Amino acid sequence: MAVAMTKINKFVLNLGNGVFNLGSHQLKIALTNTIPTVSTANQYSDIASPIAATNLSGATPFNVTTTIFTQTSGTVKLILAALTLTATGAVGPFQYIVLYDDTATNKEIIGFYDYGSAVTMAASDQFIVNFDASAGVLTIN
Repeated sequence: MAVAMTKINKFVLNLGNGVFNLGSHQLKIALTNTIPTVSTANQYSDIASPIAATNLSGATPFNVTTTIFTQTSGTVKLILAALTLTATGAVGPFQYIVLYDDTATNKEIIGFYDYGSAVTMAASDQFIVNFDASAGVLTIN
């Protein structure tokens, strides 16, 4: 399923204020079943009922790997590697994948993905967060 990211309004202000270093900061995702408020959400603490990583594989299952953050002819593109989450027990429900900067002081939010309906995982189920490897998560001209 191709899903576009919805940008949080304050992301642009935070970017201009130097909150993010998208080339070196650790980006993470949060899973929630409550849609973030685009106009007021700003940081991780604004995410309603994030799901704990307790029943997901790996020591840091919510870490996202930046594969490319580069500039070409005045256009910057952020490309993230796909992230596979494997359940070791019941997980969910969640419908929204929130991308945030874990290194930033207040863990500011970049945006979120809406999967259209709630997802519930049972033990050994996998959920792949496929960030757009061609267009990137975001492009700034």
